[in-house]
Amino acid sequence: MNNDYNNPAFKKLLQKLQEESWQLELLISGFAIFGLFTAYEPLSVSAMEAKNAQQIYKFIISIVALISCAILIFNLLLHVLLRGLWIGALGLRYVSGDIDYDSLNYSRRFTKYLKIKVGSFDKYIGILENYCSIIFAISFLLIFYVLALTFTIIVIALIGNYIIGNDALPSWISKGVGIVLMLFVTFGALLTFFDSITQGLLKKKNWISKVYFPIYWVFSFITLSFLYRPIIYNFLDNKFGKRLSAFLVPLFILLFFATSFKYNNSNYFNGDLRSTTFTLNNHNYEDLFDEKLEEINRVFIQSKVISDPYIKVFVKYDDNIEDRMFYYNPGLKPKKDIRGIKSDIQISNNWISSGKKDSLQNAYVKTFNSIYFISIDTLKLNTEFLVGKTKKGTLGFETYLGTSSLSEGKHILNLKRYRIKEKDTAILTIARIPFWYYKN
Repeated sequence: MNNDYNNPAFKKLLQKLQEESWQLELLISGFAIFGLFTAYEPLSVSAMEAKNAQQIYKFIISIVALISCAILIFNLLLHVLLRGLWIGALGLRYVSGDIDYDSLNYSRRFTKYLKIKVGSFDKYIGILENYCSIIFAISFLLIFYVLALTFTIIVIALIGNYIIGNDALPSWISKGVGIVLMLFVTFGALLTFFDSITQGLLKKKNWISKVYFPIYWVFSFITLSFLYRPIIYNFLDNKFGKRLSAFLVPLFILLFFATSFKYNNSNYFNGDLRSTTFTLNNHNYEDLFDEKLEEINRVFIQSKVISDPYIKVFVKYDDNIEDRMFYYNPGLKPKKDIRGIKSDIQISNNWISSGKKDSLQNAYVKTFNSIYFISIDTLKLNTEFLVGKTKKGTLGFETYLGTSSLSEGKHILNLKRYRIKEKDTAILTIARIPFWYYKN
């Protein structure tokens, strides 16, 4: 097939395809909606597991996929609804033809008003057709917008982490070049967003467009807009497409705020309870939360009611814990911090022998045990935390406490840590978890 866009035969083929495209639209929408609903829960699970395991790269990919999935489900359902209405209107036109206002026998005032406001039935079918086609096309364009935002944030994070925050680089590069790049990308992102929502306002004035053009050129690669730019300009050169594009931004902002509403049952207690001496949070009890679908709390025990001869205590790892241990034990702080996204491919030979690694890991755990401790009610207990993982791979610190000395009834488990500030040592309570102990 000759696909020369100037060839009359190719233009004729495109005309035929666009007239019959509604069949492909419905077919693609149906399969896509089924697949998206099937994928939504696994994506939610993947995002939550990545968040619990602090796998940032996997979390970002899962969140982007989840947002894209939600946008497509909403838009394609709307498309199928309108396309169904369009098919129904076509069927009605076949039976009844156009609207005969005279046969309705309304007063002259209403007949004149309806002819102006409602108009021809064919016009109504044409408007529905336009809405269906544009909504279907813009559904996939919005995914590129999500990717554009994601890539922009990633570029800002990379500049901050690998240039500004890189101690191995000379100061004039890390601070001078890095800060200039950060300012360029940040302000460039704001200007690109402003230009998008104003439908090209910065491109219209000669002197502004000269300043904006280099930013536009750079961000065409960062946001991958060179892949979908023809679709954008095809929307904007059409009044109907321009109005719909301008309507989408406030629509999605409205939907975002609409999903934030929730019903409060009480003036004093809502759904976000945290564990205290008088409230309970299910996320502090291992048998009551689903690690696949819910975020793990910082500290949890196995159950609200303990009948075992032991209490399992798990403290979730986070970067703040490790930074705190560097402060208490400076010898643990590595010359190069390898936390974050790193490749398994090792170019340099900076490796640690297994014996030294074991020694550092042992010192790491000892430092944690010297900072953190547990008390039940008012009694401080001797604890020995070890590093471990949950079934789903969440990293943390785990210990077990005997229950033989506990009386039956309610108790409060407290996780505490020492804090040294200006040479004064204070004790902070990190978590309070109520539980009940009853022997078998």
